[in-house]
Amino acid sequence: MTSISRDRPPFEADERTQLTGWYQLQRSIVHFKCEGLSEADARRAVLPDSPSMTVAGIVSHLRWVEHCWFEVLFLGGDPSVNPSFDEEVEDADLMPAEGVPLEQLLAEYAEQCARSDEIIAAHALETTGRHPDFTSARASLRWMVLHMVEETARHAGHLDTIRELLDGEKGYY
Repeated sequence: MTSISRDRPPFEADERTQLTGWYQLQRSIVHFKCEGLSEADARRAVLPDSPSMTVAGIVSHLRWVEHCWFEVLFLGGDPSVNPSFDEEVEDADLMPAEGVPLEQLLAEYAEQCARSDEIIAAHALETTGRHPDFTSARASLRWMVLHMVEETARHAGHLDTIRELLDGEKGYY
């Protein structure tokens, strides 16, 4: 697994630098929480009432919410390729394909994050989303990035807890 910087953004910087810096930190913590984890543990549910809440499931989910917010809602892309929009299967985005290794899920997540970063860099934070079919697309890019910082940090916390329950590993970064 490639090491991703877990540095905090500078104390004094413009809004975009700080916003994307905190976002990148949370994404890097997701990768950190997966380091050294076995394939079996990546798919092992440790929360009895949440069988889909696995390390692999969270990484899959985070990949797809990146796609949802930036490629579908913001740019107006096709939602049909994203399992988050599958109304027939609950939590479809939390169910990675059988046999896909954690390393591949992390690589796909990193690729999606890179695509999101390109989208964020190419637009003003005040720009609103374009998808005509979803109310959430009316949000500004700033709102979407802030939401994704929250979403990613929330799931990084889940990964922290799951990892400690799996093998005792803990630590912020």
